[in-house]
Amino acid sequence: MNRFVVISGCSGGGKSTLLAALAQRGHAVIEEPGRRIVREELAGGGAALPWVDAEAFARRAVAMALADRTTAEGLDGWVFFDRGLVDAAAALEQATGEAVLEPLGRAYRFHERVFLTPPWPEIYVNDPERPHDFEAARAEYERLLEAYERLGYAVSILPKIDVAARAGFVLEALEI
Repeated sequence: MNRFVVISGCSGGGKSTLLAALAQRGHAVIEEPGRRIVREELAGGGAALPWVDAEAFARRAVAMALADRTTAEGLDGWVFFDRGLVDAAAALEQATGEAVLEPLGRAYRFHERVFLTPPWPEIYVNDPERPHDFEAARAEYERLLEAYERLGYAVSILPKIDVAARAGFVLEALEI
């Protein structure tokens, strides 16, 4: 069984908070490539930002997600990814029209069960690393749901409940 589990879905849907709760329970967590890239680009005055150069951003995200998988192979136990390769490949395909999602998504598999945070306007907030509006986040969610389903993953939509209950939902679904 693949021990690499993806938490994906709508921006601002509580992914990072959920991953922090899973880390507090002793599980390894890989931070979202996109957030790391945005922080680096903002700090260095770079242009590989999704709202400036979506292609450059997505290419960096794919490379970082592949490196994250290599890093995760050295970790013990379950590893939870805040987004990851499928999200990056879907972004690259959206930005360029290149058919990269299926080849990358089939070559680098994750656990068959993927968890998606649904659009949740009551908790959605913008910040310097997430300047897009809620409707853009909702559209991204729809693209990701379609991408994971197209790759044959069993998608579980996370309930809109508190973070401790969400973490319990994930662990119970995985029988951990």
